[in-house]
Amino acid sequence: MIICCGEALIDMVRAEIPGRGEGFLPLPGGSPFNTAIAIGRLGAPVSFLGRFSTDFFGEVLMKRLKASRVSPDLMIRSAQNSTLAFVKLEKNKEPRYVFYTEGAADRSLTVEDLPKKLPSETHCIVFGSIAMTMEPVSTAIETLVLRENALQGQGKEAPIISFDPNIRPFMIADKKAYVKRLEKWIAASTIAKISAEDFKFIYPELDLEKALQKILAMGPRLAITTLGPKGAIALLRRNDGTITRVSAPVVDLPVADTIGAGDTFHGAFLAWLERKGKMSRPALAALTEAELYNALFFANKAASIVCSRQGAEPPTLREVESLKPGNAKAEEKKPAAPAKAASKAPAKAEPKVQAAPAGKKAPASAKPVPAKPAASKATAEKKPPVPAKKK
Repeated sequence: MIICCGEALIDMVRAEIPGRGEGFLPLPGGSPFNTAIAIGRLGAPVSFLGRFSTDFFGEVLMKRLKASRVSPDLMIRSAQNSTLAFVKLEKNKEPRYVFYTEGAADRSLTVEDLPKKLPSETHCIVFGSIAMTMEPVSTAIETLVLRENALQGQGKEAPIISFDPNIRPFMIADKKAYVKRLEKWIAASTIAKISAEDFKFIYPELDLEKALQKILAMGPRLAITTLGPKGAIALLRRNDGTITRVSAPVVDLPVADTIGAGDTFHGAFLAWLERKGKMSRPALAALTEAELYNALFFANKAASIVCSRQGAEPPTLREVESLKPGNAKAEEKKPAAPAKAASKAPAKAEPKVQAAPAGKKAPASAKPVPAKPAASKATAEKKPPVPAKKK
């Protein structure tokens, strides 16, 4: 089971109201909330740990979670109001937010609210986003993450810790203090999923490759960065210290907006690991290049679908599996012989990828946007092996 921790709120999305002009449409949202919805719809067991208001917005949030098969067992109800996030889409279809969180239920989770012990079937804890910029919820989640991660040093099997900062710069009063604390969270994580935009905020002086290497050096087993229409890159640190670098493309679908794209990617990647029996620290370290590619491509397909819709509306497993790209090179790779170990130094060149244009309605069969990795003498990206042809 995967446990998502953090905010659950109402996105007030700008919309045209017939006869009234501009208004706002209330839609359930919040980064870990969207991630939990994505995981549940993709068929992996998931629970949400957090506080929910008993107001009518809280009821909407609870109803949506239950409809997406997210367990309510770790949810706490409170008379405090629900958080509201007003969303405006910019010309590039990127969302801009204004949050109303003072005294809200989701930000009021305390250390005392935490379960003394997580369910025995817990394989992964997901955290991040604006909950980590507010008190007391950020201290509560940090306490949980550090407590569970410490199990590994006690001779017990600790769950995978997956972190997505999903940074909102306007929520951060002291950048230096935030980055220092963020690095503490990264060091306690097994998976760090950080977007290119987040990297620009925390390490503006570093290029993408150096930023990824810096993250991996802090302790995570896997560092992933999402590049919007350019797909995703992952660096996996093996037990022998070598690093495997894999990239995967998105699928070319019309873009309605990008709300929930990163959350859906994160949830889909974790759902793939859970459903394939790879959600453990030893299994993650032993992923083949083909498996890592398949997980990334599965997550990219899910994110491509959510971008083709208005609002954060993660797809079902059937929708993702039925989205067949036209180019066989971008399809899921079948297991083959173990790949050779990659060099310790990841490639320094960022993959050049064609952007996915917006256009007509999403076709049943979509064309992938290929990612062409660059190589250097230090290391070249490994392509997942292809099964031998039958004689």
